[in-house]
Amino acid sequence: MAIEKNFEMNHLLLVSLGGAIGAGLRFMVGNVAIRFFGVSFPWATLIVNVAGSLLMGILIGVLVRRTGTPNEVRIFLATGLLGGFTTFSAFSLDAINLWQRGESTIAAGYVLASVILSLFALFVGLIIVRSIV
Repeated sequence: MAIEKNFEMNHLLLVSLGGAIGAGLRFMVGNVAIRFFGVSFPWATLIVNVAGSLLMGILIGVLVRRTGTPNEVRIFLATGLLGGFTTFSAFSLDAINLWQRGESTIAAGYVLASVILSLFALFVGLIIVRSIV
């Protein structure tokens, strides 16, 4: 039991460290994008989402081909660093995994549900705050 808890704690620390680095990188990329492109369009978010998805594809592609890579590398880089950089990369990976398994209808449903429900949830959150404040 103690070994299992230490193992989970080590993974949590790897995700946390990677997430902190990824969030810092997202902040830096966002600032650079705003300086170059301004704020009239959410370029920073678009750049981070596309770059994060590209990096996730490269990372997973490399990890799949390399046997023997410790699981901690994936946890730190994919879940931590890229998850902190953009959760859109994880969303993209999930959608593509469903599609590659031949579950294209489920993949499409997942994409639509994620986008529509997330937009709806954000809208509801705004309504809640506006009604309270």
